[in-house]
Amino acid sequence: MKVAVQQEDLQLLAKTLQEQLLVEVSTSEVFEVQCAVNKDRLMILTQHTSDVIVDAQLIFAVIEEVLQSLAPYKEQRVQCFLRVFGEQLPYAKCFLALKQTGGWGAGGDQGAGGDQGAKSSSSPSLSLTYFPSIDETKEEEPFDPFADAPNLSASKPAFQVNILLGAALIGIVVLGGGAYLLTRPCVMSECKEIQNAEQLKTKSPQLMRRANSEKELVAVQQQLAATSAALNVIPSWSPRYQVSEELKASLSGRAEKINLVVKALQSASLAAQKVGYSLEELQARQHLWRQAIGPLETISSSSELYGLVQGKLLSYRVRLHAVNQQIFIEEKWLKKLTAAKAVANAAENQETTAKSLNELQKVQFTWLVVVNALNTIPQTSAGYQEAQKLLIDYKPKLVAARDRATKEGFAVKTYQQAVSTANQAKVYQQQKQWQAAATYWDQALQTAKKVSQDSLYYTQAQSLIEPYSVALKQAQEKLQVVSSLQQTRTDLDKTCINRIRICTFSIDNTRIIVRLTSEYDQLRQNNLANPYSKNSDTAVDVTYHLQILREALAVISDNANLSLFLYDSQGQVIYTRTLAG
Repeated sequence: MKVAVQQEDLQLLAKTLQEQLLVEVSTSEVFEVQCAVNKDRLMILTQHTSDVIVDAQLIFAVIEEVLQSLAPYKEQRVQCFLRVFGEQLPYAKCFLALKQTGGWGAGGDQGAGGDQGAKSSSSPSLSLTYFPSIDETKEEEPFDPFADAPNLSASKPAFQVNILLGAALIGIVVLGGGAYLLTRPCVMSECKEIQNAEQLKTKSPQLMRRANSEKELVAVQQQLAATSAALNVIPSWSPRYQVSEELKASLSGRAEKINLVVKALQSASLAAQKVGYSLEELQARQHLWRQAIGPLETISSSSELYGLVQGKLLSYRVRLHAVNQQIFIEEKWLKKLTAAKAVANAAENQETTAKSLNELQKVQFTWLVVVNALNTIPQTSAGYQEAQKLLIDYKPKLVAARDRATKEGFAVKTYQQAVSTANQAKVYQQQKQWQAAATYWDQALQTAKKVSQDSLYYTQAQSLIEPYSVALKQAQEKLQVVSSLQQTRTDLDKTCINRIRICTFSIDNTRIIVRLTSEYDQLRQNNLANPYSKNSDTAVDVTYHLQILREALAVISDNANLSLFLYDSQGQVIYTRTLAG
């Protein structure tokens, strides 16, 4: 099918499209639109500078709306291109198949010159398919969609662009009962809401990058939210409704990102204001710093907010690390406080069951551990006050435990000394050293009596007193006997010697045996034979002396409480004295 156009019709169409882009797209002043006919197909080329970010779907949708309002009542085929100034290849293209009946059809076209068949659509509005990039797996030759376009001045008119027809169609819609609908915002009139939204969409990245504080971000967020909310007035039947929804989503998305950052900054501000060193307060600050850091870490380096976020993140992480360290230290002190209280309970239980010096010393050591642990808790810790209160209670218990252990240690030492002294007394007793035995038994007895009544060894010490007393008494009796015998021997020695040895003696447990010496017997017999003869060397009245000797021995016998037997040198009994009973 031939598509004949006049040069002025194509120029008018291009102007109309460029004007519509000026209305619909905020950056349309940088667009240039050219129209041409090549091989019976209408071709529309839209160009822009390289520094402009273009929504290709929006551009093609605007072209669609214009063609839909101006298309004649016959089948037309249109191919659209989007290209950067100075480039040969378009980076997006779209194939449109316009039909008179059943609505408009659209087909996709990928690569230079490739076509796909048109598809019918049940929707009264035109649908389109565009391809934003060239297939990188296929090398494509340089292509200018207007390079082979025929001379438009030589063509015959076949594609008449009729502005009046578009106006007539609009008039028919109005006459068909849609006057109210067409008067709604952005249906037929200019759409300031979309213009504002597109302008803000273009301008907001720069505003976001320039924001240096929470207040500035909130201002941008409020502007985005207000502009996005203004798009809600565009009705669903407006040809710009789809564009408004896309703009609304874009602006809302940016507002939400800003809101995320703002909330993070607010959490950080709240965390910085909080004071207190209790574990709960530190954990609350930790939670706020994490709330501030988490959202900021999701901001990528390509985001307009990245510069602001990175400056804050380092500071926030340092603050969080400091709080984490404080929590670690505070938990350590609180654990020590809890452990100290548990050990104190153990010490109290040990006190009630301690039955030896070793166990009492363990109680003392346990209380010492408790007090030392509580003393290490610093004033900066939230547990300091409780630790000080516990120390008021625990320090006296440590002193009492120390005193008790000290007293018990002295009691044990005293008890052991009593036992040791008694053992030594037994040794002397076995050696019949009654003087030493009696002395040691007395020391053992007195030492045992010194064991304190409140000592664990008091009962054991008391059990030693009776046997030690008996042993002492026995030792003293033995000592008395020995002393008496010794005195008896001394007395007998004195009595049995008077210039010459008069007698000899022996002593056992029951008696004293005295024997006259043969020398004394000889003197006694001579005296009996010649009572008047006297020897100057041995002058003695033997008879008288023997009487004196018997009396002296009797006294010694009484003193020693022993029987007395006096024999002459021949073994004949001269005198006996037996104790009564």
